[in-house]
Amino acid sequence: MDIKSLISQGSILLKNNNIPTFQIDSEILMTKVTQKDKKYIILNANKTLDKKKINYYKELIKSRCFGKPIAYLTGKKGFWKYEFKISEDVLIPRPDTETIIEQVLKITKEKCKLKVLDIGVGSGCIILSILKEKSDFYGVGVDLSQKCIDISKINAQKLGINNRVKFYKSDIDNFKMGKYDLIISNPPYIKTFDLKYLERDVIDFEPINALNGGLDGLSEIKKVINNSTKLIKKNGKLVLEIAFDQKNLVVKLLRNKGFYINRIVKDYANNYRCIVSTKI
Repeated sequence: MDIKSLISQGSILLKNNNIPTFQIDSEILMTKVTQKDKKYIILNANKTLDKKKINYYKELIKSRCFGKPIAYLTGKKGFWKYEFKISEDVLIPRPDTETIIEQVLKITKEKCKLKVLDIGVGSGCIILSILKEKSDFYGVGVDLSQKCIDISKINAQKLGINNRVKFYKSDIDNFKMGKYDLIISNPPYIKTFDLKYLERDVIDFEPINALNGGLDGLSEIKKVINNSTKLIKKNGKLVLEIAFDQKNLVVKLLRNKGFYINRIVKDYANNYRCIVSTKI
């Protein structure tokens, strides 16, 4: 069977299983199977694939029909300007999280040689994107999951900045290494009760520990703020991602711990997503 026919079949199956991005996904999965880019599959639409590749493509389509995210099927995800290795052990990077990168670049425009801490580093996409933009910054990433640490190390190597970043497996409550000019975090902030309302792509496949923020959605945010007071330098910045409805609660938590609120930023969907604060 040729590439064009397989993509057509895959697209129909995905559409019938209520996958809204059925056409794009069928093409992306073909690039995975052929190890070629989209231009290749367009120019070689009539090329016949061997049985092994045909079966592999059908398995990928089947997995996508069950809701498994494209990023997990391809093992990669674009974020900011870069491509990151992704596994089922890490949260898939979202465009809304790029708000953190934008704010960090704004507040550090005239800064150099800063030491940055990422709490709950996941795939490493946030801190590594910052380090790629700021060539004289140094970073530390902390995560409870060794598998997240392993993925972050691979991404650091891939981006050529492994000499400027270190990763540690640790609960942030037990992390005591150093003082930082800048702390960033995208902690779990979804209320436990609300997890069941997430799209099936998310709740069925992404790591629950990276999503569940406890009964009030604030348990991990509180940990980040509390520990940041010990790990941040005076006048250091904390840039924190939040849920759309947590602005007032998180602002109160920050102020109670001696942080001045610099700005509260909306994401691409016009929801409150990021708080920039200074330890005073």
